[in-house]
Amino acid sequence: MSKKRVLLAEDEEHLLEAIKLNLELEGYKVSTANNGKKALQIFKEERFNLVILDVMMPEIDGFVVAETIRLENSEVPIMFLTAKNTNEDKISGLKKGADDYLTKPFNLEELILRVNNLVKRSLKGEDLKEFNSYKIGEKTIHFNSFELVNEDGSITPLTKKETMLLKLLIERRNEAVSREQILETVWNYDVYPSTRTIDNFILTFRKYFEPDPKNPVYFHSIRGVGYKFTDQH
Repeated sequence: MSKKRVLLAEDEEHLLEAIKLNLELEGYKVSTANNGKKALQIFKEERFNLVILDVMMPEIDGFVVAETIRLENSEVPIMFLTAKNTNEDKISGLKKGADDYLTKPFNLEELILRVNNLVKRSLKGEDLKEFNSYKIGEKTIHFNSFELVNEDGSITPLTKKETMLLKLLIERRNEAVSREQILETVWNYDVYPSTRTIDNFILTFRKYFEPDPKNPVYFHSIRGVGYKFTDQH
């Protein structure tokens, strides 16, 4: 049977090595990263049964890494390891899509137990309904195939960036999403598009979905903040 795979992102080297060793002793295959950017690169190249993220990492923090992973994969379990231990921090972490949250310092035995539970749950393939499609008005977005099905059944192809931005705005519906957050999660720090680029995406979405693009009911620009998708789903 193939080994269960874990992606471990932690910037404290001694802790990274200790966790890696203990997970390997449990029979896991562990890929490691010491910053958020590297963690995202590795995640895109391989399949994992669990992702363990430190929150305060160089390049990209763990919360943003988790949000970015969730835009592309709603099923892989994510666990945060962090020194941030207030209830607000925990709630914030769980809202970003985490399945578990362990504060430092922690007991390695407890970590292993939690890892085993999360991996077991993911392997059972519980009925986790993936966020595969979403209906706006009479049109349906299919995230996996990058398609928009119109009222008449015709199909408008969507680019990967369009699909990711739609997914982010829809997941955060009725909330303002900042430009910084969009750049971090959709563009991954690789390229910094100008604000105008994001504006152009929003204009395109209005053409696709709004009954009257000049008076949007779904896609709003929030001056000085960012953008908001409004829907009552």
